Amino acid sequence: MKSTIRPTDDEARALTRHLIEDATFAALSYLEPGDGAPMVSRVALVAGPDGHLLSLMSDLSHHSAALQQNPACSLLIGEPKGKGDPLTHPRLSLRANAEFVRHGTTEHHSLAAAFLARQPKAKLYIGFADFLWSGSHHYRHK
Repeated sequence: MKSTIRPTDDEARALTRHLIEDATFAALSYLEPGDGAPMVSRVALVAGPDGHLLSLMSDLSHHSAALQQNPACSLLIGEPKGKGDPLTHPRLSLRANAEFVRHGTTEHHSLAAAFLARQPKAKLYIGFADFLWSGSHHYRHK
């Protein structure tokens, strides 16, 4: 059976950069605080100014509360495009730790500008006090 994992060569690195730069959404997995069961949520996602992945989350969301208790998570990036079997389209799975940046921090303004450049509809809620980054979310490769 042919492996679905690409060797880490220049072609794979270029595809990874492309997937990250083009990302607007991702599947985010996290662990439930009560019983540790795995859960998945869809989040808006962009490449931040420092190269980290950035998502805007509300404190009211279940995944945000869970990540604040346990920042270990994973992301699946890559939307099927065009025809063909969606399982054959490129995608990237990352293990990560979420970090949060709240309103009022020096980093918040630059993160907001980067996020709005790719997710302009977020302008409707980006200033709400319950929204933070973990963009206020960073995802770092482990």
